[in-house]
Amino acid sequence: MNKYEAVIMFYPEVEEEKRNTSFDRLKNAIEKNGKVLNIDEWGMKKLAYEIEYKNEAYYIFVEFETVPEDIVELNRLAKIMDPVMRQMIVKVEN
Repeated sequence: MNKYEAVIMFYPEVEEEKRNTSFDRLKNAIEKNGKVLNIDEWGMKKLAYEIEYKNEAYYIFVEFETVPEDIVELNRLAKIMDPVMRQMIVKVEN
């Protein structure tokens, strides 16, 4: 298993309940073959540049371990979720 870090950006107008439901879905996908090490909710932050006419996003940072094959599925899941504005998953080198 490899270590990864992910930043998930949610649209600012998404309700907390919907955001939590979407994040739980991603978390469950991680825990299928791996484990979540740390979750850090950064909250609402100003964007460096506008994305789809939005100036802010709600950020969640996740550290986790999983098999490399699951990263493709995580990216796919995040892309099809309406509340998710952007996501980035990077492998942490030891």
